[in-house]
Amino acid sequence: MANVVVVGAQWGDEGKGKIVDWLSERADIVARFQGGHNAGHTLVIDGVTYKLSLLPSGIVRGGKLSVIGNGVVLDPWALFTEIAKLAAQGVSVTPENLLIAENTPLILPIHGELDRARESQTAVSKIGTTGRGIGPAYEDKVGRRAIRVADLADEATLDLRLDRLMTHHNALRAGLGLDPVDRADLKAKLMEIAPQVLPFAAPVWKTLTEARRAGKRILFEGAQGSLLDVDFGTYPYVTSSNTTAGMAASGTGLGPTAIDFVLGIVKAYTTRVGEGPFPTELFDADGDRLGSRGHEFGTVTGRKRRCGWFDAVLVRQTCATSGVSGIALTKLDVLDGFDTLKICTGYELDGKVYDYLPTAASLQARVTPVYEEVEGWHESTAGARSWADLPAAAIKYVKRIEELIQCPVALLSTSPERDDTILVTDPFAD
Repeated sequence: MANVVVVGAQWGDEGKGKIVDWLSERADIVARFQGGHNAGHTLVIDGVTYKLSLLPSGIVRGGKLSVIGNGVVLDPWALFTEIAKLAAQGVSVTPENLLIAENTPLILPIHGELDRARESQTAVSKIGTTGRGIGPAYEDKVGRRAIRVADLADEATLDLRLDRLMTHHNALRAGLGLDPVDRADLKAKLMEIAPQVLPFAAPVWKTLTEARRAGKRILFEGAQGSLLDVDFGTYPYVTSSNTTAGMAASGTGLGPTAIDFVLGIVKAYTTRVGEGPFPTELFDADGDRLGSRGHEFGTVTGRKRRCGWFDAVLVRQTCATSGVSGIALTKLDVLDGFDTLKICTGYELDGKVYDYLPTAASLQARVTPVYEEVEGWHESTAGARSWADLPAAAIKYVKRIEELIQCPVALLSTSPERDDTILVTDPFAD
């Protein structure tokens, strides 16, 4: 049976939550493979809105197994806060429908403290982190001093991990003018939360391998967007993990041969939260109109998103780095009513036209977009569920995007409601 990876193909906030929910009806397992609770998904199901940060989107669907993979960094306190919020909405989260990889690194309170201290004291331009400790937690993972889920089951191992962690963090904190870590308090908090976390712990790689052999369908859910990838994003204004599709394999313990289809989620225009280059950003009435009509505020941070025209150069680039099989184009209805739309087809820099975004940050900051103008439409596309429901100009816009990004549209989303979706290619088709 086909297994599908869903990744954002821009800077995040492309509408992955709805698409994953739409696909999860046909999946048996939904697995998160990177990021932390800095990610945000908004689902609208039968008029009820669910806001998720850490839990896989499939958790709101009965009969599905949700998985948090080892590529995620897990804040256990944030996890149980989110579980409690869902419980208040009638969604039960138990070890029967949620598994956490035993080798998942933990985000500790000291990670958030370090994150916020760095961002507030930096003498250079800010990265624009959420301040939730995701970056420092990944640093500890790579530095081989992280506390992982399995460590909570053995106090002796936990003590060794804490000792190693204190040596590193207390030196950092001294340099930032922070007090040393209260080791006893941190250990007490971990010992207190351990009985809540450990029932969910499992060898996820083994569970997924057995499920795949049994013919189960697995949906791999990415967080953020490919342009925030620590290697291929607009560095240093990126997240701390790999957000491209390849991470689905290493972030869950399955090999790359387990991936049959990569679905890239793409907004019909472009948005970005936080700092960093944004070639097509608009500072005029059109940008305000996109933000207002698209309700462009971050799910997790509440920050206003920067808005701009569709950037075909960047999407073509991320389709290549993630090996995208087809895209899901979202929020087409936000463009209703524009007389003219613009699509970025290249960048001009020092008299040269680029068909990709240069790697050097100094060049990224100076590129200017080369635009192609296309006809807009005044009919409504909201709620369309077939090509016949779309204005001719809207269809032309979608087809032109396909040509420019060199990747077909597999799904077209025309509202936050999951059923307002036009299926072109079934990602789960064998």
